[in-house]
Amino acid sequence: MNKITLAIFVLSLMAISHTHAQNKTENVILITLDGMRWQEVFGGADKTLVGNKTFVSDSAALTKKFWRESEAERRKELMPFFWETIATKGQLYGNRNLKNKVNVTNQMWFSYPGYNEILTGSADDVHITSNDKINNPNTTVLEFLNKDKKFACKVAAFSSWDCFPYIINTERSGIPVSSGIVKQEKTPTETEKLINELMYEIPNPLGEVRLDAFTFYYAMEYLKKNKPKVLYISFDETDDFAHGGKYDLYLEAAHYTDRMIAKLWNWLQNDPQYKGKTTIILTTDHGRGHHDVEAWRHHGIKVPDADQIWIGVLGPDTPALGAVKTDSQLYQNQIAQTIAQLLNTKFDGAGKSGKAIQTAFSGKP
Repeated sequence: MNKITLAIFVLSLMAISHTHAQNKTENVILITLDGMRWQEVFGGADKTLVGNKTFVSDSAALTKKFWRESEAERRKELMPFFWETIATKGQLYGNRNLKNKVNVTNQMWFSYPGYNEILTGSADDVHITSNDKINNPNTTVLEFLNKDKKFACKVAAFSSWDCFPYIINTERSGIPVSSGIVKQEKTPTETEKLINELMYEIPNPLGEVRLDAFTFYYAMEYLKKNKPKVLYISFDETDDFAHGGKYDLYLEAAHYTDRMIAKLWNWLQNDPQYKGKTTIILTTDHGRGHHDVEAWRHHGIKVPDADQIWIGVLGPDTPALGAVKTDSQLYQNQIAQTIAQLLNTKFDGAGKSGKAIQTAFSGKP
């Protein structure tokens, strides 16, 4: 075999190897539940709170709906999609009772710093120190992908909290962000027209935060119309009701958010662009306290363990490890690079983003 023939043979093998290394994922949907504790994700309703009349308006009804004697039954009752689908076909990280840990790396432990870390792959404790509506100086993985010709104009975000146009920096990134109490007015579908009306006709206890159901159905309509390759949906009610000390509504919000995610997943499995080609990643921006009966309402650097979070992954490239039981440590800053790697690219970010979660691809660290 001469040198030229050998070279061609080697290059051919490399090309074949590269082809086989490509992920099946062509679309990613990132979903966040603001301030959703790992304790409820993995343990269901909290016994010390579900019957506490300070935080629950009808403890008998809430106990009947969500309390079960076993942890496995409680968590499935609260979040059935998580435990019947993600835990059987995907991966869930963050059950600290099994020494499986996920933490934020920022030193703020509240929303904007958490979302910045999720989306940029690194904490920024210099510039992101409040929830003020300031444009994010850091490049998110969404912006990075939107500049890639494979994903250009195929990236979008929907959020209940109206800070996201600043977190994603729509002025610089050019990414469409539907956020807060704002109508969908660009060629609205009949469903969007209805939501546009209902949003101003249904009492909203959350003030400037849009109800999560409206955010979800706006996102679903956009998905059907525009077929984005990268979509971010940020739910907020879990955090709002927790701050308000309403444990019953916190659980209800988690329950119907789980149901909406199930609707989304089922729709994806019946659309040819998304079926077998889409990964969803689920997580939260921060944890909450747990050391006393009031602590669950709060978070921030002064609240012990409010840096403890969780991550879920479900898709065609992710081995079905279920609720991961190994003694291991992941971080919030790994999500951005995981999204990029799923889409067969590498996120440059600020050059310091966390490494992709390798078990989300191989099942091995």
